[in-house]
Amino acid sequence: MHAAAPATSTGAKARPTLRDVALLAGVSPKTVSRVVNGEAGVSAPKTAAVQRAIAQLDYRPNFTASSLRRSSGRSAAIAAVLEDLANPFSAALHRALEDAARDRGVLIFAGSVDENPERERDLIHAFTMRQADALVVVPASDDQSYLAGEVNAGTPVVFVDRPPVGLPVDAVLADNHDGAASAVHHLVAHGHRDIAYLGDLQTIPTARQRFQGFREALTDHGIRPSAAPAVHDLHTERESEAAVRRLLSAGSPPTALFTSQNLVTIGAIRALQQLGRQHEVALVGFDDFPLADLLQPAVTVVAQDPSEMGRVAASLIFRRLDGEQWRPRTHLVATRLIPRGSGEIRGPHRG
Repeated sequence: MHAAAPATSTGAKARPTLRDVALLAGVSPKTVSRVVNGEAGVSAPKTAAVQRAIAQLDYRPNFTASSLRRSSGRSAAIAAVLEDLANPFSAALHRALEDAARDRGVLIFAGSVDENPERERDLIHAFTMRQADALVVVPASDDQSYLAGEVNAGTPVVFVDRPPVGLPVDAVLADNHDGAASAVHHLVAHGHRDIAYLGDLQTIPTARQRFQGFREALTDHGIRPSAAPAVHDLHTERESEAAVRRLLSAGSPPTALFTSQNLVTIGAIRALQQLGRQHEVALVGFDDFPLADLLQPAVTVVAQDPSEMGRVAASLIFRRLDGEQWRPRTHLVATRLIPRGSGEIRGPHRG
């Protein structure tokens, strides 16, 4: 016997219900409920039949029904799967989502993936099992096609900061390429041609986009990209600090640094201060961070706008929930170079 979830008026397959499972398994809804909740008293054959029906229909129990679900059938909750809630970028993104959701009487459930694809899947599975109305995802994996079932069931999904792979959904991204290029143009304008790149994990699409922008901007100024020192796969302050120490102890050290992520920037600043070089080596960081303007020198940054990215993502989510339809696309949010001092330290090459 085969059964399929009913289609909605928009053509998307509706999520199977407990009654659908009961019908397919040939048992009562009460029996299905007892099996789902792990209660005793159900015979082995009936338990097996229910479990087969659950697998066949890809049924997901609604754990929030008693506390959150509205008469509209929505759970009044949106799941945010972010990189690291302790990171200033993720925190600002989360706050923007929360502010927009509060205006609609909706909760935000959030978790950190810590650049772990398995953790990404586990979090998304946990949130979808609780039937979140929508998903906002900063992915760690290199293929998100496993979310196709959710999208086909009509769950709005928006990716933020990194583009989706294998999944046709909206994405809200910073203009990473042009932001990185603007840092190089700025440093060259201040007399630097020996510029080192310090980057995050190469598995992260935004890190690759920033490195590409860095290389192309060097070429624009007649600087061979292969001649520029580049250190990748730095994901902690300590790793960045050690990398800067190595670069500055080399025979021909760079006169300027481009650090492509805020934690990498902080590690670089710590190294420069410990070496007493913070007023000699120029630095432009990608991503702003708290107190960057109070350091000596204050830190020049290419600032993303995670708050605006969160607002755009929330707008897309709620428009989808309200029934609007459009072809998924990428929504770019501009970056802004903020000169504060560290990026204006003069280099040896006068224009």
